[in-house]
Amino acid sequence: MNALTRIWHDGRRAERIAYAVGAALFLSGVAHAAVLVATGGSWLGPLSMRKAVTFGLSFGLTLASVAWATSFLTVRPRLRTALLGAFTAASVAEVVLVSMQAWRGVPSHFNFETPFDNAVSMTLAAGGGVLILTVIGFTAAALVGPGPEAASLRLAVRAGLVVLLVALATGAVMIARGVVEARGGDPQGAYTTAGSLKPLHAVAMHAILVLPALAWVLRFTRWPEAHRLRVVKAAVAADALLTAVIGVESFTGIDPLAAPLPLLALSVLAGAALAGLGVYAVTGVEPSVRFTRVPIGKARGR
Repeated sequence: MNALTRIWHDGRRAERIAYAVGAALFLSGVAHAAVLVATGGSWLGPLSMRKAVTFGLSFGLTLASVAWATSFLTVRPRLRTALLGAFTAASVAEVVLVSMQAWRGVPSHFNFETPFDNAVSMTLAAGGGVLILTVIGFTAAALVGPGPEAASLRLAVRAGLVVLLVALATGAVMIARGVVEARGGDPQGAYTTAGSLKPLHAVAMHAILVLPALAWVLRFTRWPEAHRLRVVKAAVAADALLTAVIGVESFTGIDPLAAPLPLLALSVLAGAALAGLGVYAVTGVEPSVRFTRVPIGKARGR
């Protein structure tokens, strides 16, 4: 608990704002889930309140994860604030607009029926572009700058950002494909075409939390850094395998839950490896080691 409170108190102003906004977006998703359950609404289709749920939960978690993971990077203060501020604003816009359209009972994406709906769809697409550009900026900083002193955390942050770029690029492809279908007069085809890539988009989105969190927990074990690095390398490999398998399935139109046995076995193996490495890291934390023993400035490579 001390470590978690230190993340807030030691965070820069832009990071604390992002944490607070991320929490608000996540709670928005929870609230919409309660509404959906209470009203007995459908979980399927472009008009479902489900989109407000998934966007709130996912963007809330991703925003907080990006703010935390990038806090370890060596970036000029003004550039850091600009990048994180843009990511925060775009995340809010995405969740607010999707939620608004859900309450209006109209599709949020690929909806060009009225000038207002067209403006909403285009704004959502532009917001996605902002997200991609900001993550490219953070990824470049992670790959070029010295970053965290610990090689394990440095690798985890870099890999998490790269996989997040895969998720955002997949989202861009979904939008592009859907717009072509919708503009061509087949709105239902737009949702079907874009929906086929959702598994890859979802799986890749949260590596920015999973991998750095694993490396962070490893800091509180008594294992040497060389061993921690091996654990993180194994996790990065497992995550890359899982992302690749889901990617192949998504782009070939295979349902991940009904995939051929070899692909299903690979994805299950990769997922189990990630979970197992997480459990391994947690069990390695010494009970006598307080989560405040590593100075946050040193961990960030300041």
